[in-house]
Amino acid sequence: MRAGYAINGRYRIIRSLGEGGMANVYLAYDLILEREVAVKLLRLDLSDDKAAIRRFQREANSLIELDDPHIVDIFDVGEDHGMQYLVMEYVKGMDLKRYIEKYKPLAYAKVIEIMEQILSAVKEAHSHGIIHRDLKPQNILLDEAGNVKITDFGIAIALAEETMTKTNTLMGSVHYISPEQARGSMITQQSDIYSLGIILFEMLTGRVPYDGETAVSIALKHYRSQMPAPRSFKRDIPQALENIVLHATAKDCTDRYQNVEEMQADLATCLDEKRAAEQQWRPRTHVEEETKILPNFYDEVAREDKNLTKTIQITPEPKKAVKKTPKRLKIWLLMILSILVVLGALIYTLPKDVSVPDLKGMHKKEAVQLLESQRLSLGKVTYQYDARYDAGCVTFTSPSKGTTVKQRTKIDLILSKGLPKKAFGDYRGRDFSDVKRKLKAQGVTVKQEKQYSDSVASGEIIAQSISPKKKVAFAKTTVTFTVSQGQNFEGMIDLTGYTLSEAKEYARECGLELVVKKASSSKKKATFVIAQEPAVGTPLHEGDVLEITLGRKNENSPYNYEVE
Repeated sequence: MRAGYAINGRYRIIRSLGEGGMANVYLAYDLILEREVAVKLLRLDLSDDKAAIRRFQREANSLIELDDPHIVDIFDVGEDHGMQYLVMEYVKGMDLKRYIEKYKPLAYAKVIEIMEQILSAVKEAHSHGIIHRDLKPQNILLDEAGNVKITDFGIAIALAEETMTKTNTLMGSVHYISPEQARGSMITQQSDIYSLGIILFEMLTGRVPYDGETAVSIALKHYRSQMPAPRSFKRDIPQALENIVLHATAKDCTDRYQNVEEMQADLATCLDEKRAAEQQWRPRTHVEEETKILPNFYDEVAREDKNLTKTIQITPEPKKAVKKTPKRLKIWLLMILSILVVLGALIYTLPKDVSVPDLKGMHKKEAVQLLESQRLSLGKVTYQYDARYDAGCVTFTSPSKGTTVKQRTKIDLILSKGLPKKAFGDYRGRDFSDVKRKLKAQGVTVKQEKQYSDSVASGEIIAQSISPKKKVAFAKTTVTFTVSQGQNFEGMIDLTGYTLSEAKEYARECGLELVVKKASSSKKKATFVIAQEPAVGTPLHEGDVLEITLGRKNENSPYNYEVE
């Protein structure tokens, strides 16, 4: 992808951040929100690979479900001219692999701090039934402030959907895979815990526990060789901290931590003085499982060891041959015949290829009806904020529209939660005009009610109709502010006999607009109020007009005023 190209007219490519076997990652600039983002693009040579597209879209769906400060946020998913893309938070910093190489040996307090953040993220994934399956330092990022962000859920599989590796193919990085992954056996949350133990080992020692000339030789060590003790490489590692590594990387799952919470609790106290004399942890059991051959390793294993069955397969004890009776033979023939009949029937009922319809903008009920009309099934339904679609409408499907799938395939839907919501905020005591201008710019409809106040200055907000902590979609919100008019004066006083300066002071204090008139055109100076409007006792409001008439004083009587 060339620099300067804007994906969907919004994400302008700046430079490449890295290339992987499935996707390439680029630094880009969001032209709308004006921020740097990371854009993951499915490789062009995989654009027609349905399995790769499903994995890529599964990563998006997995990330959308997760909400933890130590998991990379996903901002957008989509397709541009046939290119599948995923827009994520850009983490400026380095991955944990480079961090270890640059700063080793790491202080134990720092190791624990990083590990606690990693465990928090994995715990969140496990709570949603998601197993990462490829935890390694290269997939753990640290920003410039030292905060951990886990990424690359591309091969994570929802536990509710699958429990075995597809075709038993090894997919994770060989230095961090669990024994059960290396054997092609069942993958559980404890498989992630094993990888976490290897990562902790590397942070403590600066190296991985197993190495070899080939990936196969390393994989074999994971389920055959004893885990080396971290203290054999670095003697000052606290025994309690070493025990966490040994406990997490136990070969047998029954000896391993049963969940991330157990590992978190152990890590929280590993530097306590009361654990200073702790003995080395040892597994209670050791049971070897039947090993399954990994298809994509076959050729390499065969080259490495001529006797394949001896290196990666435990051969059961030979049993004595038992002669089959003619009756048993008949049973087998009937079974084979039945299977052939069933297979023949299935051939005629195999699902046909159909194209995933465009469901964007549809309400869930409409989308389900359209899927059923194509003999497709509803898969997982998740929700995310989306300003483009009303709440309850489809924003994205997995597989995406136009993808060719078999009938009865489950189609996952992402539904809009509407506009993003955030806390409304507290505007009491602030100037109404400023608040109104700022909120209107965000789409809020602003109304006001006026009220007198002895304590709140005129023009300032006394109260608001929406609680400050309530989360709202600003573009669809109407708020009413109660705005102070200042003090409420009882009524108009009698200004007769007041001088012009005294009348001005009164008008200023009451917030009145003063209009001055003279009683005659005499050249003699008129300096006293002889008439007023409104009349004495009239209720006053800030901004009302006060009209006074000036005359001069009758020299014969101090209480009379004359009009010429």
